[in-house]
Amino acid sequence: MKKQKKKRKGFQAGSMRCPYCGSPVIYRSADGIYHDNSKKTMLYVCGRYPECDAYVRVHAGTNIPVGSLANHELRTLRRTAHHYFDQLHQSGMMSKQDAYQWLADLICAPLSEAHIGHLGEYYCKQVIEESRRLMERRKSGKNRYRFRALEGGVAAS
Repeated sequence: MKKQKKKRKGFQAGSMRCPYCGSPVIYRSADGIYHDNSKKTMLYVCGRYPECDAYVRVHAGTNIPVGSLANHELRTLRRTAHHYFDQLHQSGMMSKQDAYQWLADLICAPLSEAHIGHLGEYYCKQVIEESRRLMERRKSGKNRYRFRALEGGVAAS
């Protein structure tokens, strides 16, 4: 029997509510929110924008959000978390796959759900702290990390 691929269904803006104020979410262009929207980016935006500045962009050419709605503070934390997380694999310390498995283990989620765009403030701060700690230990030469596959995860040794 052939395995069927799971289709990702589109989202409907009217069915989503802002997690900050409860207002309906609107699907719209990023014009007026992004300084440069030459790529014609689309967003899900809180209906009370700009009073409530929660929004999330969608994958290009789809209506599928890249993460969850976030206000300015959470978007800033996510960018910072991504900056430090990306250093783990860009430095050669881990492969990209190992880095995402490390993230999944850190947030206690399946690999398929290990995306910074879905994290809240607590886990963003954890990613920043733990990524910094690993990079500092690597730079100081105190510990050399080797990552070995374990059933269901990756461990540092």
